[in-house]
Order: sequence, then structure tokens, then C-alpha cells
Amino acid sequence: MFTAIQILLLAFVIFAISRVYLRLKENVISTRVAIFWFLIWIAALVGISLPATTTRIAEFFGVGRGVDIIVYISLALLFYLVFRIYVMIEDLRHQITYIVREIALSNTSKSRKSRKKPKK
Repeated sequence: MFTAIQILLLAFVIFAISRVYLRLKENVISTRVAIFWFLIWIAALVGISLPATTTRIAEFFGVGRGVDIIVYISLALLFYLVFRIYVMIEDLRHQITYIVREIALSNTSKSRKSRKKPKK
């Protein structure tokens, strides 16, 4: 039988899977990203439903408890995702700088043309 925390976590994971599905259906995320998140949430379902699984995985990697391996994997995943977000933000910053520069140069050349006085 499931404990209260397992039921709450399972409900949350099912909700999260539904959000991934809806974002995929709305074309907000790509199929590749959706598969990544589906795998993450399915792994969470397995870990919540069958806690002994995480203990076996922890033993395989030489970690004391199942919850410890979950924390280690979660931290590594979070660091990776933060890095990916940082790279995306830097790329956006470069793109915005380029666009602003192009607009500024375009406006400067337009204002020079409008300031020229016609010859008499």
C-alpha cells in the first residue's frame, strides 16, 4: 500500500506528465525535449512506486541509501539544466545586441538622409 507522501508525489508526477504532454501537443516544446521530460517523470514514478529500486541502484553505484542517489542525480541534472539555461540566455543576449545595433545603424543612416538639404 502507498503512503500519503507517495500518493501526493504520484499525483504531482502525473500532473507534471500531463503538462509535458500538453506543451508537446501545443508545439511549445519539441519532441526531443518532451521525451527527456517524460523519461525524468517516469523515472520519478518508478522511484516513488518502487522505492527498493532506488536502493538497488544506490548499491550498484556504491552509495549508502536510495534517497542519496536520487539527490546526487537530481543535483547533477539541475546543474546541467542551469548551464543550458545560462548558454541560452547568453545566446539571446548576443542576438539582442546584434538586432539593437542593426536598428541603431539603420536609424542613423535614415536620419542622415533626412537632414541633408537639397541643393539650390
